[in-house]
Amino acid sequence: MGELVRVEIDESVATLRLNRAPMNALDRALQDDLAAAAGQVAADPGIRAVVLYGGERLFAAGADIKEMAAASYPQMDVASSRLQGAFNAVAEIGKPVIAAVTGYALGGGLELALCADFRVLGESAQVGQPEILLGLIPGAGGTQRLPRLIGPARAKDLIFSGRFVRADEALAVGLADRVVPDDQVYSTAVALAARYAAGPPIALAAAKHAIDAGLGTDLRTGLEIERLGFAGLFATEDARTGMRSFGENGPGKATFSGR
Repeated sequence: MGELVRVEIDESVATLRLNRAPMNALDRALQDDLAAAAGQVAADPGIRAVVLYGGERLFAAGADIKEMAAASYPQMDVASSRLQGAFNAVAEIGKPVIAAVTGYALGGGLELALCADFRVLGESAQVGQPEILLGLIPGAGGTQRLPRLIGPARAKDLIFSGRFVRADEALAVGLADRVVPDDQVYSTAVALAARYAAGPPIALAAAKHAIDAGLGTDLRTGLEIERLGFAGLFATEDARTGMRSFGENGPGKATFSGR
């Protein structure tokens, strides 16, 4: 695995830690490492939940502006496809993913956090999509994932203005799921990941797929995605275990094998 994204595994929780000092700028090399790390944790059955973390100081300050400023249109056409591919690899991890956000998550940094299922922010964290201030628009999911999360009007305000959003506002509009003291961001995210990691991994993957795929289609198609996922789980050992445990011991007592 690359040096710019470290994969740290503690029991069933993996942390993808961005490691490009000083600001975790999302250059091409980091993007490649991120895609590889996402593929590694997605394929490892022993990993049941994932934390995205940029470190104690900040999450990620965005794209490498110096790298972008020298790019031509044909070069950026290829580069933007690579960037979206790396982020999509994170978004498509079939396991619960929690972004632990300290300091700044700006531009591509926020777009990466949007690839997670949940976002835990430190009290002093600030997030935003400042691309408009460069004469650009978000290019790694900001115009698509952000409005799906907080609604189109709020997303347009952030994207049109380029302003930074503090943690309390992020929580109020649904951009953050939890706000905690800065020194508790990572531990809170890991605890949340561990809670989900105790669940049935096949069912969790099916639930995540049904929600994410359903958001991109009409209700009838989404309901069919859900129905097929629901029925398919009756072929798993975990479903039999869970239903048997419910009958014998009540809810929440089953231990799932992932089969």
